[in-house]
Amino acid sequence: MNDFSLLLPEFLVAGLAFFILALDLFIKENWKRYLVWVAFFGLAVILFVSLFIESEGQLYDGLLEFDEFTKFFRIFFLIIGGVTVIISREYVDSRLKYPGEYYGILLFTLLGAMLLASSAELLTAYINLELLSFGLYVLVGYERYNPKSNEASVKYILLGAFSSALILFGISQIYGLLGTTRFDEMSVAFSSLSSISPGMAVGFVLIVSGLGFKLAAVPFHMWAPDVYEGAPLPITAWLSVGSKAAALALAIRLFSEGFISVFGELQPILIVIAAITMVIGNLLALVQKNIKRLLAYSSIGHVGYLLMGLAALGPIAKTGSVAETFTNLVYNGLLFHMVSYGFTTMAAFLCVITVYNKTGRDDISAFAGLSKRQPLVALVFVCALFSLAGLPIFVGFASKFYLFNAVGGQGLLWLVALAIVMSLISLYYYLTIARQLYIENSEDDAPIEVSFVTKLTLGGLFGVMIILGIYPAFLLEAIQRAPDALISGNLLSLV
Repeated sequence: MNDFSLLLPEFLVAGLAFFILALDLFIKENWKRYLVWVAFFGLAVILFVSLFIESEGQLYDGLLEFDEFTKFFRIFFLIIGGVTVIISREYVDSRLKYPGEYYGILLFTLLGAMLLASSAELLTAYINLELLSFGLYVLVGYERYNPKSNEASVKYILLGAFSSALILFGISQIYGLLGTTRFDEMSVAFSSLSSISPGMAVGFVLIVSGLGFKLAAVPFHMWAPDVYEGAPLPITAWLSVGSKAAALALAIRLFSEGFISVFGELQPILIVIAAITMVIGNLLALVQKNIKRLLAYSSIGHVGYLLMGLAALGPIAKTGSVAETFTNLVYNGLLFHMVSYGFTTMAAFLCVITVYNKTGRDDISAFAGLSKRQPLVALVFVCALFSLAGLPIFVGFASKFYLFNAVGGQGLLWLVALAIVMSLISLYYYLTIARQLYIENSEDDAPIEVSFVTKLTLGGLFGVMIILGIYPAFLLEAIQRAPDALISGNLLSLV
């Protein structure tokens, strides 16, 4: 019998989305601005429920798996989703119509992200990935009278459909040759093969390429800068963090449970993609004049760091042996850096949104003199940038140090050296923004007013960046429980 209580958080998120859509039909126009609080406090209640319910088990004969890995990503998505709702508040009130539909669709994308973390079968994962993607297609084009938003939505739909087709073709190849799409059965079937056939290699390449589109990894990144620039700013933030974390959760489970038996053949592909993603993302960010495009390329660079961790998950020795200690460190470093990147990026985008709401500009020069016009926003923004660059006392330094150390322990020292060089290059373009904030003079010296809610959110994100940078132990303790099921059930069986 299926125990559907395992899906309680997902049911609650879906119910909250439908409740907001229904409530929007019956309340007066001037009351619709309070829907943000319905969404936020609803997610807070669901987060509380997710923290304390039992979450071990399977549904539909193993198509969905619920373990500590699933629970970790549920909690992360609910927190980031709540932050996205809050940072959307002023933007939606001033620039977007139909807030009920906006928050409802945003919650459906959150639901897709949560389900991706528990997907243990390729077609189930594909359906959940499309639930996430279809909502994002709508949200990217939500400013329907903005030509850039329309252009971004069309590009995202076309390239998103193309990436979905690649994944489906890859799934058909895998199923045709193995007769299964379940991750655990795929691993057993792969382990019995003497060699990888050309058809199987094609399936691998297609699936990796499709996931590369979802992650905006080079050379599948071409959609990201235009979509980031055209989408409403809060959706750009959610794209940058939520959708990437969801695709990463799927990739971690897929490679750990489904492809681990043939990881030695896949690892060179991941290493090459990680290297070129780091290089292209950071180098192209150097020449950007638009803050959203710069953060898009910065995001691509960070995907390279995450892919570097993904490439170090499996066996690298010629014997196929697994270094258990370092594999644990890689998992922990990968998840830690994802959390670090998520909160830091949300802080940076909230600063951008605050300035954009007042000025209507998203070029880098619009931030000139911000330290005089709004010192709190300038402080949080520059700290977020330094955290993304990996400077000490900020969480970005701690997460990069942990991840780079773990990847180096797996023998990929040259890749770590490249990542360090790219981090130094990223510091240059982050400093160009810092110069605008604190050195350049603004054409308009009028103070930028910030609401109490925005100040509170900025303070919370700033606190997370500092506290986790100085004392990350309690987060790492929570992270260490997440990949235990993946490691014990799959990697150790190869030793």
